[in-house]
Amino acid sequence: MSISRQIASYLIKTKYEDMPSEAVEFTKLCVLDWLASALAGREEPPIQMIHQVVRESGGNPQATLVTGERSSVLNAALVNGASSHVVELDDIHKASIIHAATVVIPAALAVAEWKKLSGKDLLLAVALGYEVCYRVGEAVSPSHYYYWHNTATCGTFGAAAAAAKLLGLNENQIVQALGNAGTQAAGLWEFIEDGAMSKQLHPGKAAMNGVLAALLAEKGFTGAECIFEGKRGFFQAMSEQYDASKMTEGLGTTFKITENSFKIHASCRHTHHAMDLAQVLCQERQLKPSDVKAIRVKTYRAVVNITDNPDPNTVYASKFSLQYCVALALLTGKTSLPDFSEEALYNEDIRDLMKRISVSIDPEVDAAYPSKWGAKFEIEFASGDKLTLTADYPKGDPENPVSAIELMDKFRALTLRLRKEEVEGFIDTVMNLEQVEDVQDFWMLSMVKGG
Repeated sequence: MSISRQIASYLIKTKYEDMPSEAVEFTKLCVLDWLASALAGREEPPIQMIHQVVRESGGNPQATLVTGERSSVLNAALVNGASSHVVELDDIHKASIIHAATVVIPAALAVAEWKKLSGKDLLLAVALGYEVCYRVGEAVSPSHYYYWHNTATCGTFGAAAAAAKLLGLNENQIVQALGNAGTQAAGLWEFIEDGAMSKQLHPGKAAMNGVLAALLAEKGFTGAECIFEGKRGFFQAMSEQYDASKMTEGLGTTFKITENSFKIHASCRHTHHAMDLAQVLCQERQLKPSDVKAIRVKTYRAVVNITDNPDPNTVYASKFSLQYCVALALLTGKTSLPDFSEEALYNEDIRDLMKRISVSIDPEVDAAYPSKWGAKFEIEFASGDKLTLTADYPKGDPENPVSAIELMDKFRALTLRLRKEEVEGFIDTVMNLEQVEDVQDFWMLSMVKGG
């Protein structure tokens, strides 16, 4: 039996009643965290550009755009997926290296709203979408990750799975949907070289393509049966090493969504271990750049590949510069969305300290990746003293968790432009999502509760 068929069987058999209460509560936190990032990102230039294209191209008003207005279910997945990724505060899964929320939830919410499904239907679809894309990511990581943005590629399968579940596809149709998803899976890391806006296109298109894959399958449009393990399939084509057993091992025994991690710093997750340690030092000492002779961050290879940028020239690029992120955290202790600014980017003290921060690969830390996203933080003071700090799990990992209260506070911090009543309405709606009878009312219901 093909992997796709085993996944399809799992998707059909799994019901909302199979979800333990802790998985339901955790899934609601994932939705809330996603919504915070989506609302925070909707006025950013790349999102407004995508919105303009959607508006100009038109679409039946099937689902709500986070930017306002309504459009087709495909356009809603596109805009809402892109918007939730742009502020770099969306969730992350260590083992698969995927920001699942920014792909799965926009796809699921758009379909559930369009089809007037319930909050329980939405929660189950989200959990199943996370399950599928996590398993794909685990199967091909870390080799896939060098060229390919896992959120975009593997995430497409998660979006398709969520959409397929909500559309009530049968086993054969789900197999076709996964085949259709796999042939659309794309997203290259080259954007990192110049901070291109195409990073926002990745989750938006993955969400949109996943929905399209399911809709086509519903019409009888066929996809490859063995899209994963086939000799010209996803595994062979897009990874140097893969472990196909990750796709089905333990499938149906747990809900992997509870392995999810949440972000508290508004930057690339690969900078967070060092930022956590820098913040500890900031709290314990009032350091000036002149107090520091050198900082050496020794970590895993992906950090070097993606965040070793000693001279970022835009605010967005600064979020992918470990040197900048460490200097910001060490000197200010502030790393939320407003703290990444033009003023901070060209602050003389921060720029001065960045020159003495280096990043390199530590074999021991690298060997533990991606199970652990760790770092050794070595700081040499001007006085001659030396200090070494280590971290295996950044704040927000299941092993170093944030609370529901902290995530609600994060939501409030990212939605300061909304009325307080509206903010609290969104929180209340999401935290009671299993009681929502018709997801078509999701956006309006939040504002009614808040009012």
